[in-house]
Amino acid sequence: MANKSKKYQEAIKLVDRTKAYEIKEAVELIKQTAKANFDETVEVAFRLGVDPKKADQQIRGAMVLPHGTGKTQRVLVFAKGEKLKEAEAAGADFVGDQDMINKINQGWFDFDVIVATPDMMAEVGKLGRVLGPKGLMPNPKTGTVTFEVEKAVKDIKAGKVEYRVDKSANIHVPIGKVSFDDDKLIENFTAITDTIVKAKPQAAKGTYMKNAVIASTMGPGIKVDVSNFTR
Repeated sequence: MANKSKKYQEAIKLVDRTKAYEIKEAVELIKQTAKANFDETVEVAFRLGVDPKKADQQIRGAMVLPHGTGKTQRVLVFAKGEKLKEAEAAGADFVGDQDMINKINQGWFDFDVIVATPDMMAEVGKLGRVLGPKGLMPNPKTGTVTFEVEKAVKDIKAGKVEYRVDKSANIHVPIGKVSFDDDKLIENFTAITDTIVKAKPQAAKGTYMKNAVIASTMGPGIKVDVSNFTR
């Protein structure tokens, strides 16, 4: 195991690993423990009481954070005709159909999110082998397969985040940057936590939200008290 940096060792001393902090206090600690010389991303990790192997306990979706993520997403839209013009007007970074499919097949990946109209999915689906492992395949559950191209692009640009339970029953979601005002990080955390709570599968038994931890890119994890969200 690689040795942790001196900055990390100093930061971790500020955190009581046995304590679940109120979100306000946790955000204050994030600011104190973020020691990198760049604006670190703040992420929340939820540990859930679900069995991801069961189809009726899968959790996946998307939402627009109240204050965005602090990152500008590069959006590629696959569409035809008028929907191409709609995508361009909405602020999409790249638009096209077969020409863009050919570029991806040649190894081009200078984008972060793909939106596709349903009539393009037969062709886009052929890219599953290269897009799937990168988590880039558009999906109706996250609003990225739609004829409402303008709304999809604007939502992504406004700070839309996707969430999906992994095979270890965890969900990781960015909620902003260390430079964000405390209130904005708190509101983003509250919004995504409420969304995850409401997404509880009916088949899930026992404690649903086991814990939540926030951390900056290079900082230690800080456990957050989520009892108020799960009552």
